[in-house]
Amino acid sequence: MTRCLLPLGTCLPAFLLSFLLAACSDTPAPGGFAGLAASSEAEDGFRQPRPGDTIRLPEDWGPHPAHRIEWWYLTANLTTADGVPMGIQWTQFRQGLEPREPDDEPPAEQLWPLESAWMAHGAVSFNGRHWFSERFARGDVGHAGARAEPLRVWLDHWQLMEAGRDQWQLEAAGEGWAYNLTLLPSDRVVRHGDNGFSAKTEGGQGSMYFSDPDIAMEGTVTIGGEPHSVSGTGWLDREWSSQFLRSDQEGWDWFALRLDTGARLMAFRVGRGDNAYLSGTWIDPAGVTSALGPKDLVLSPLGLRDTGGGRIPDRWRIDVLPEALTFTVTAPEGSYWNRGAYPYWESPVTVSGDASGEGYMELTGYGAP
Repeated sequence: MTRCLLPLGTCLPAFLLSFLLAACSDTPAPGGFAGLAASSEAEDGFRQPRPGDTIRLPEDWGPHPAHRIEWWYLTANLTTADGVPMGIQWTQFRQGLEPREPDDEPPAEQLWPLESAWMAHGAVSFNGRHWFSERFARGDVGHAGARAEPLRVWLDHWQLMEAGRDQWQLEAAGEGWAYNLTLLPSDRVVRHGDNGFSAKTEGGQGSMYFSDPDIAMEGTVTIGGEPHSVSGTGWLDREWSSQFLRSDQEGWDWFALRLDTGARLMAFRVGRGDNAYLSGTWIDPAGVTSALGPKDLVLSPLGLRDTGGGRIPDRWRIDVLPEALTFTVTAPEGSYWNRGAYPYWESPVTVSGDASGEGYMELTGYGAP
């Protein structure tokens, strides 16, 4: 399976881009995994993040056209006015086809340029059911794009945008669902890894990666024509790179957890077995962050759920060794496949063990119905 450096759920697979480009233009599509991985910065012009690179805000909420791949990725644990849990996801991805310096003007729209392709995912999880939609667009012709100030990330009518001082608005709709939500970003932006450089292999491949794990949210989610007033907390990831995963790194398991103690945990495992690479970030209740390396984490599946064609590890044990803490992470009943061009599992979770809490889990590489 061809995949980007980060979760398959959160990047454009090369075969998908090939399909999109073939439909849009005579421009040659990028090759498969081997072709993409073989190209170097000197050959293709895309920049690759490295240790020592830094996060700059608010600029880095905006696009990075000098890098090949990037995404904005929001998950949220919400509750209806009746106290029923609900989960939502919104993600937008960009894959560059030609690099461009951030300060350079984009090509004129009338030239119908093809320097980037965009994809957006939206999902709602409620009462054991899951709704998902997927959209595509080409960049630089008005259908999709991003900017930092004022913040706006959009694909057609789906958008995350600044809507006042320290306030954002999220709007998206698919078949059978829609949401219109107000977001209040926190001042708790977390830089993962080495001051924002997050390694994904022992050899040092990686991405720039930061998160706001405590975004207060409220608004309306409509399901099947019925509006629900909701409120809760979101976790927004921001990530960019120019590298793709090695072909022997099959699968991705990612967790973003908010604990009732006030602590937060991001943890992921890239690959399985001897090829697995583990990393994460521990945020204590005071907001102090600690980078977690492969020797600091243990991620252990506890059981498999038959979802009608794909078996998913729906319960996990997570050991955070430096903190001497153990958590059990459990997905609710139901099937939470995002059935797009590349299916992956995206579900809310509850946390028990040394602390209780909630969060989200993304799993790829297990096969889908």
